[in-house]
This record gives sequence, C-alpha cells and structure tokens, in this order.
Amino acid sequence: MKSQSRDLKQQFVGLVLTCCVAGLSVAVEPTSSQTAPPTDARQQLLELEKEWAAAEDKHDAAVLRRILDDRFVATFGAAKTYDKEAFIKVFAGDVDPTVSQTLSYEAVIIDGDTAVLVGTDTARGTKDGTAHTAVYRYTVTYIRRHGQWLALAEHIVKVPPAK
Repeated sequence: MKSQSRDLKQQFVGLVLTCCVAGLSVAVEPTSSQTAPPTDARQQLLELEKEWAAAEDKHDAAVLRRILDDRFVATFGAAKTYDKEAFIKVFAGDVDPTVSQTLSYEAVIIDGDTAVLVGTDTARGTKDGTAHTAVYRYTVTYIRRHGQWLALAEHIVKVPPAK
C-alpha cells in the first residue's frame, strides 16, 4: 500500500513538473508580434482588406468566413449589430448591389497583435436598376491569432453627399 501511495505521489510530482516546464516554454516563446516587423503587418492588413472587399463584390461567403473572427460584430451607422453570419448573409447573398469598391486609408494603427484601420470605401453598383455610388467611412479592428489576422469588429457609416 505504501509503495502504491509513493508511486502515485511520484507520478503526481512528475506531472506537476512537466506542466510547469511546458508552461515556462510557452511563456518564453516569442509571440508573432515580436517576430513580424510592423511594415509586414501593415502590408498583410492592407492585402487582407483588398481580399475582403473582393469577397464582398464576388459574394464569396467562404472567404468572408475565413477573414472574420467567430466573435465578429459589425454596425452600420446607428443600426442594430450584426454577428458574423448575419454580416455574411448581407454581403454574400444576391441582396448586395455592390459591383466594386475602392478603399483608401486614413490610419493604420498596429499595436502588437491588435490593429485598427480607418478608411473610406467608395462602393459602386446598381440600385433598383440605376447606377449607384455611395461613400462609407469605416473602422475595422483586427486581431492576430496564430500568425493570422482576423477581423473582430467593423463600424460603417454612410458619408452624406457633399452639398
């Protein structure tokens, strides 16, 4: 009985030591934000933005699912919030009249594994059979997980036409 108790105790101590060593190796491993230069991250984000716009234009739900985090939330002006699947339904279905988008950026802020992009999206398409152009101001928050950037949140508001 004593030898079984001692064996269990040794197994427990071994398990605790293994967990501690594994925890230390994870704690000292450099994160992706320490290994990727900011200019690379900026370029990755700008390319991802183009890919996102193209996926909306092509109504490509699979690409949107890859770009958007599972916790993604979007707001359009003061309207209700949309989760990932509701957002995809708007842009991946035949409902969206967008044919093309032109993006411009006012700010690209990167802090470690978090980034915020502020820009303007000029969307062109047809609405009720008539050519339509609308300009939107947007802010997107990205997070980098396992070396991949994912959109966590987006706020979009239509810019009123100049008078």
